[in-house]
Amino acid sequence: MISTATPTKPKQKKAIEMRICEGKKSMFQVFVLPIPKFAIILCLTLIFPPPAASLKSAVNVWPKPRLVSWPRPLAKFLSANFTIDSSYHQHLTPAINRYLGLVRTEHYHPLITPFVIVSASAPPLQTLSINVIDLAVPLQHVANETYSLSISEAGETAYLTAETAWGAMRGLETFSQLVWGNPPAVPVGLYIWDAPLFAHRGIMLDTSRNYYRVEDILRTIEAMSANKLNVFHWHITDSHSFPLMVPSEPELAAKGSYGPDMIYSPSDVAKIVQFGMEHGVRVLPEIDSPGHTGSWAEAYPEIVACANMFWLPGSNGADQLAAEPGTGHLNPLNQKTYEVLKNVIRDASNMFTETFYHGGADEIIPGCWKADPTIRSFLSNGGTLSQLLEKFINSTLPYIISLNRTVVYWEDVLLNDVVKVDSSFLPREHTILQTWNNGSNNTKKIVEAGYRTIVSSSEFYYLDCGHRDFLGNDSRYDPQTTGQDSKEGASWCDPFKTWQTIYNYDITFGLSEDEAKLVIGGEVALWSEQADPTVLDGRLWPRTSAMAETLWSGNRNEAGRKRSGEATDRLNEWRYRMVSRGVKAEPIQPLWCIRNPGMCNAVQSF
Repeated sequence: MISTATPTKPKQKKAIEMRICEGKKSMFQVFVLPIPKFAIILCLTLIFPPPAASLKSAVNVWPKPRLVSWPRPLAKFLSANFTIDSSYHQHLTPAINRYLGLVRTEHYHPLITPFVIVSASAPPLQTLSINVIDLAVPLQHVANETYSLSISEAGETAYLTAETAWGAMRGLETFSQLVWGNPPAVPVGLYIWDAPLFAHRGIMLDTSRNYYRVEDILRTIEAMSANKLNVFHWHITDSHSFPLMVPSEPELAAKGSYGPDMIYSPSDVAKIVQFGMEHGVRVLPEIDSPGHTGSWAEAYPEIVACANMFWLPGSNGADQLAAEPGTGHLNPLNQKTYEVLKNVIRDASNMFTETFYHGGADEIIPGCWKADPTIRSFLSNGGTLSQLLEKFINSTLPYIISLNRTVVYWEDVLLNDVVKVDSSFLPREHTILQTWNNGSNNTKKIVEAGYRTIVSSSEFYYLDCGHRDFLGNDSRYDPQTTGQDSKEGASWCDPFKTWQTIYNYDITFGLSEDEAKLVIGGEVALWSEQADPTVLDGRLWPRTSAMAETLWSGNRNEAGRKRSGEATDRLNEWRYRMVSRGVKAEPIQPLWCIRNPGMCNAVQSF
């Protein structure tokens, strides 16, 4: 916030002092390794305020950049005619126009006034000049997102240099977060070099159990971009509904969706994909199969085993037909299964430009397949459930690969104790496995087997956890209890995953250096048994911001210590800024804590 209430006389100092930082600041040197195509080695003196004063800096960017140099707390105003200059690019240019409007009109007022000197006499910043080294690089996995940003004290132009258009978008977001106040000001004498630690940083959203409008998805993608996330993993279909209109199989949505107003048309998909492109976010479709396909039975009952049956017919867990209410598995022995599924895969590949295709393959429930007479006959003749899954994978994976797609499956396809395939059916060069059980142990198993992995450990990254069970007619609630048993009504993945739990998770924990290279990144997951558009923002944000920072710049400080304590103040500030931008992120502390830095800590800072 910039205060200019008292007139400045000509003979007075040329700077308007807002506040000047008191006390010593830690100072150290860091050497940056050679940057591809920049071919420079920098020795920069970095200045970071102590944790209690972290919000008093005007450099409060989330995720925290990898390298910041700001030797003096100086800032200048933006020109009323401030502009952004760059070469034309189909997706970058709309992003530039969006950010230009944001920095001119946001007028964000930090919760704690920055301790900076804003020069009233220095010429205002007129232009942000963007130089992209290779504008032709498509938005795909491992697209380079490196950027550097330089704002000098004396010049009227700031410079943003990026390897690709996607790196330029990350730099634009950083620049937008540096701007604050009315009239807008920006730190000067500032240099930032930044790049993500992990190439894959995403959110998985389930739109089958409950439907989300297109505008809800677009708002989520916009918030992802602001947090420098780059993959929207869209779990579109499941046993509960089939909301995607597939042109060659229209009956799947017509009969399997919740209704005609709860269907994503091809034009809806095109709008979402385009919006993602303009925000540097890939849209990765998941059509889960062969499990989680009960909704397919509305159009094709002959290809789905155990459809529309009660999920838990007996008291014995061996009788279970589904992991939760909503039964149905595709039948691998029916040739019609592959005719329909290949049509779906082909059309999905045409609608989504993303080079990853998620095939699901999780939670094969033996009881469901055994409920089908043709499968029972196969098993009685010496066949196995794992052979059924191998037949399914061998009949679909090569087809997906033929469409120039890399196939992503959930970990179950390789690690399940009962139904799994031999690794020979999963070519490592074309397959990525997404882990969700058993924390770092399953990550270790996957990379030891030589597969790339996306980490979504439910113990840390499942955002739906902690809202207890959703089953009705549950006799466990009949007796009066004391309320002391924490397991009463618990869901399988309790407890609630706090932002600190998410922030402190190291997704390469316990891995060797070579094994860690196979971890391409991570995703938080929001399954929608108890979520819909009314709670979407609060379930995602700012907890997802915690993962966003750890996958971008890590969760440790320069001394190697976890920095969640220092991050608290910054995340508070960032959460309020997201709210001001239209994202209904839930609070992480009372406002009093923010206004009284350090007073809400578990341990007093000295």
